[in-house]
Amino acid sequence: MFGALRRALRAIVALPRPVRRLIAGPPVHRDGQTLDLDVQVVIRLLGLVAGGEEPPLEEQRVATDRAAGLAWSSTPGVTSVPMDIPVAAGPAREEPGTLAARLYTPAEVADRDAPLLVHFHGGGFALGSLVSSEPLCRVLAHQAAVRVLSVEYRLAPEHPFPAGLADAASALHHVLTHREDFGATAVATGGDSAGANLALTAAHQLTRRRGESPAFVLAMYPVTDAGRAGGSRELFAEGFGLRTVDIEVFERYYLPDGIEPIRPTGLLEVDDLAIMPPCYVSTAGFDPLRDEGEELVAALRDAGVPVAFRRFPGLVHGYAGLAGVVPTARDAILDAASSLRAGVALTTREDAPHRA
Repeated sequence: MFGALRRALRAIVALPRPVRRLIAGPPVHRDGQTLDLDVQVVIRLLGLVAGGEEPPLEEQRVATDRAAGLAWSSTPGVTSVPMDIPVAAGPAREEPGTLAARLYTPAEVADRDAPLLVHFHGGGFALGSLVSSEPLCRVLAHQAAVRVLSVEYRLAPEHPFPAGLADAASALHHVLTHREDFGATAVATGGDSAGANLALTAAHQLTRRRGESPAFVLAMYPVTDAGRAGGSRELFAEGFGLRTVDIEVFERYYLPDGIEPIRPTGLLEVDDLAIMPPCYVSTAGFDPLRDEGEELVAALRDAGVPVAFRRFPGLVHGYAGLAGVVPTARDAILDAASSLRAGVALTTREDAPHRA
């Protein structure tokens, strides 16, 4: 279904601008920004397709995987192999186990060691999978000339905090301590939305507790401050894809009763942000999560952490999933890939050997 929908949306986006404006309706201006016309068209048409009822969580998970058909699909030469990442027992896991993962390798580095990105998918800590994140992982691998290890983590509400974060930290720890097994000249971590939060928080935890730091963190429209109100959560509460009420539901899934909301998701209140590696952080202008992502950027910079920051004023939360149909979303993904390529290049060994 979504493959056909992507083709239909791409055909509509290719129509003359006056026709697209008729389909989208009047321009949307808010907080000094204008919603991208193609995004407005897509939101309106997807709203008509979806209908008005909120499906059960399991159906949302299926739809999230299927919606990957709207994402970027042109990544020639990128291969993938499934693998399992071992994880030790800990506070959120009674026994040792494994996490499902996929390793994406672009043809450019197939015969040699190269930087590696450990990637965690978005989805509010409750949705998303290796399937939903595949298009983004493929394009990052292709455009940044890096291997990408996409890691599955346990989802809420079945596995609330700290399960997802424990999985992310365990996976990143494994790669950092077995980098030779992956032919990794540098190890970065990243993700989008909830996955960006896991990447940021896992990087901070491992650096603070073990002295293990990734070279770079790629954080696209991150969750950073659960339980907040006002600001962008109020300005963009309805009508732009992700709703503030959706965020609140996901927060209740992820954070059991009795856990202070900000602690598991936020880095804004810690006193040692200076230990963080260089970061790329992006936000979308019409995203309820915009303000908290930009407050994190300010906090990182105040702590002396090098940060490449981009706000894409006309886009909405989850724009990576629109990159197959919306040109400005495609450009935003290219920007992230470019920053990733530059960020890991600064710490990549120049004498990396070629593989047999």
